[in-house]
Amino acid sequence: MMQGLLTEAGFELTESKQEADVIVINTCTVKEVTFHRMLHRIQEFTKNGKYLVITGCMPKTERAAIEKIAPNASLVGPNSIHVIVNAVFETLTGKKSVHVQERQIPKLGLPRVRKNAVIAICPIATGCLGHCSFCQTKLAKGDLFSFPPELILSEIKYSLHEGCKEIWLTAQDTGCYGSDLGTSLPELLNKIVKIPGDFFARVGMMNPQHVLPILDDLLESYESGKIFKFLHLPVQSGSNRILKRMNRDYHVSDVQQIIRKFKNAFEYLTLSTDIIVGFPGETNSDFQQTLKLLKEVKPDVVNISKFGKRAGTKATKMTQVPKPIIRERTKELVELCKRIQLENNEKWIGWKGKVLLDKKGKRGGVIGRNFAYKPILTMRGSLGRFKTVQVLHSRPTFLIGE
Repeated sequence: MMQGLLTEAGFELTESKQEADVIVINTCTVKEVTFHRMLHRIQEFTKNGKYLVITGCMPKTERAAIEKIAPNASLVGPNSIHVIVNAVFETLTGKKSVHVQERQIPKLGLPRVRKNAVIAICPIATGCLGHCSFCQTKLAKGDLFSFPPELILSEIKYSLHEGCKEIWLTAQDTGCYGSDLGTSLPELLNKIVKIPGDFFARVGMMNPQHVLPILDDLLESYESGKIFKFLHLPVQSGSNRILKRMNRDYHVSDVQQIIRKFKNAFEYLTLSTDIIVGFPGETNSDFQQTLKLLKEVKPDVVNISKFGKRAGTKATKMTQVPKPIIRERTKELVELCKRIQLENNEKWIGWKGKVLLDKKGKRGGVIGRNFAYKPILTMRGSLGRFKTVQVLHSRPTFLIGE
């Protein structure tokens, strides 16, 4: 979106640090390792003497750390992207431009520079209703601000008009969408699937405590052939004791209930989840409960994070698990997940059906997604086309077909 705004204003984008008059670095701070990587990049860009604009979450949550290494850099927070053009203009005059205030402006209807012509990323909300003890994103993006349904529908229609065939509905938590507007995620999905055209929509991450109240309606919405049978339900831990320390507002039984109902409704479902390893106070018993839960629900995708302290969060003040233990547990978890993923994917061998080719493979070929959002690598095909594909082989993270 920021690239789209800058291009519309007459700027020319370049990947060359030498050619650039001003460098814009869009930051993330959700993980400790990412935070340090961001700081390193800022430091490297500062050394070459270029004008620098730092955007994203870090200007809100880590302003002191940024200004310590890049005191003259301009700052644009995650809810202020609409002012990026003015910020760049001011920076080019030698002025430090700072925009980190809270702004409730929908991030829709803005010009785009798409990374992928087939996929449209459509934010439906920003912020959340949670109060997780480990999360710095909440400090950056604030409380839930749902975007009006009519603006979301307009964004999707425009994206389809531009040739997109796959719509990613994104938010910090799509499950609580509409709570502040008197509507809900299922109501939004029911409107989206009525839009004419041949396309798939992928629903982004939903926290369990917000899925439960809308579960039956959500399952009904998912019955549409336009909704990927893809469920991203972040568990974070299989221990109720740790979930309480995390302030996650649900129990393991809630997660089990949601997954059970989804799998009963849809035989072929891609289940994605998130796990934090080594949260403060996590004992070996707590970790074993996480392994037990994963063996039971058998997720297809697991986003594994080693716990790292984030400034301003409650978890920072808790007694930390030693890093060697975190590394050991992470290794065990990764090995388990690979076995589960391969076992899940082997069940797809022989399947034949409609696939949307949506991106190029890293080592050649084309990757497509079927109705369950399963990635299938084929050796040929044109992006944006729907093709009939048969699965011949499986790997832990993708399928191979023709």
